[in-house]
Formats: sequence, C-alpha cells, structure tokens
Amino acid sequence: MTIALAYNPFFLALRFLLEVFALGCYAVWGWRAVPGPLRFVAAIAVPVAMAMLWGNFATAGDEARSGETTFDTPGPLRLLLELAVLGGAWAALRHIGALQVAKYYLIVLVVYHVCAYDRIWWLLRH
Repeated sequence: MTIALAYNPFFLALRFLLEVFALGCYAVWGWRAVPGPLRFVAAIAVPVAMAMLWGNFATAGDEARSGETTFDTPGPLRLLLELAVLGGAWAALRHIGALQVAKYYLIVLVVYHVCAYDRIWWLLRH
C-alpha cells in the first residue's frame, strides 16, 4: 500500500508546523501592527480568529484533518482558505519587516504545496 505524499507522516507534521507557525505570525503581527493597549487584544484575537476559520471550515473526508467539520466547505473554497491563511502569515511577516523569515517561510510553504499535489488535487475535486 502506498501512502499519498500529502498524507505521509513527515508532511502531516510539516503541515502542522506551518499552521502553528502561521498562528504565531498573526500573534506577532497583531502585537507589532496595533499601537497602544489594543496590541494585547490584537495579539490574541487575530490568531484566534484565524484558528477558528481554519478549524471550522473544512472539507468532509479530508484525511489531512480529522475528516469532521463544523461547516462542510467545498474543496476549492477550503484550498483558497488555506492559501489565504498561510499566505497571510507570509504577508504579516513582510508587513512587520521580518523579510528573511518571510522568505524562508514562503520557500517551505511552496515546497510543501508542491509535494502535497495529491491533496490539492483531491480538494479541487471535492
């Protein structure tokens, strides 16, 4: 039996790390982009909002997740959400001036998505 590349344990772990890193990027962005005492709220609220979007809108049967979902989302829309959340973390890094980190994050993100072509194809068909 062959495991699809996107569902290989290494790539599932990499995907998880990308997700956690993205949430951290949003927290740092919220802290750095919002002045004054509201920065505490932004540093918590922005990553929580992203995590809620990420966790609640999923495609039923996605093996890269539990397969369960609060709001059954068509695969192409889920793919767009993933690209927006993960790509938004790259934009957040650039906005706060962490250009080197943003560059390496983008490289890892692109390599992951190229290697996860089978999951992307699955999402586009569901």
